[in-house]
Amino acid sequence: MADVETLVSGIDYKVHKLIERLHILQKENEQYRKEIHELNQINQRQNQTIEESEKKINLIKTTSNFELKEGTVEAKATINELLREIDKCIGLLNR
Repeated sequence: MADVETLVSGIDYKVHKLIERLHILQKENEQYRKEIHELNQINQRQNQTIEESEKKINLIKTTSNFELKEGTVEAKATINELLREIDKCIGLLNR
């Protein structure tokens, strides 16, 4: 009988240790989830910054192309190309 009580006591102790470990791991998991969420927000903000920077770079390139190009023929061609792209965007928005 004492052997059974010893076994039950040992099992009870191990179960309590496992439950304790489970709670610790659940807390760690929640901390990691919060950290992942924060990092995702940071990543999203950085991606927005990158997109804005790329738009600014494209604008600078476009304006510098106008400054560097000589003659109205090339300028008109570039303007026409930009207008076609704008028309495509407007067409997509109207769908």
